[in-house]
Amino acid sequence: MKISASIISLDFLSFEDQLKQSQEAGIDWLHIDIMDGQFVPNITIGPMFLPFCKKVSSLPLDVHLMINNPENHVEAFAKSGASSISIHVENNIHIISTIQKIKSLGCNAGVVLNPGTPAHAIDAILPFVDLVLVMSVNPGFSGQKFIPEVLPKISQIRKMIDQSKRDVLLQVDGGINESTVKSVINAGADVIVAATAIYKYSEGIKAGVNALRCS
Repeated sequence: MKISASIISLDFLSFEDQLKQSQEAGIDWLHIDIMDGQFVPNITIGPMFLPFCKKVSSLPLDVHLMINNPENHVEAFAKSGASSISIHVENNIHIISTIQKIKSLGCNAGVVLNPGTPAHAIDAILPFVDLVLVMSVNPGFSGQKFIPEVLPKISQIRKMIDQSKRDVLLQVDGGINESTVKSVINAGADVIVAATAIYKYSEGIKAGVNALRCS
């Protein structure tokens, strides 16, 4: 299991220290949530933030674009240091073209499905991507409760990936903590995204990571 720590929940007053703690705790990736206040009801950060992450940590930057017209912005994120860029299937009618653009920029490309989006929405897209991200909360805010009804969809996408015989990672994001992580892994996830379960864990970042790995 890979853990991608979502920095949306870290203490930005202790940004450098918490990123260093994350790496020392054995995090695999840093998950960067980009929101524009239109596609989702929240606003976070832009590409100019990524170089600061690169200065502090050597971890891959796992960028999730929750924005309208992501095709207009993938180049800026790639040039700012993204390792992977994931875009939503729901808001990009030329999604394969955008995925091809992401890959041409040297990044891994991912496709994201909201909780209400069925697995078959990525039938034609799966051959082009390196990662599929299934949202297990409605995107926009950290700290939401896991939606267990997405578990069958995770299992369905796991089967789709296995049948494709391609090296595609299955990532799940939303409400994942020491109580829910086991069901997500059992459903077939390779990568979990965690925010409050790491950065708001009562005993600290390292203990939060250990709790996820040992659950």
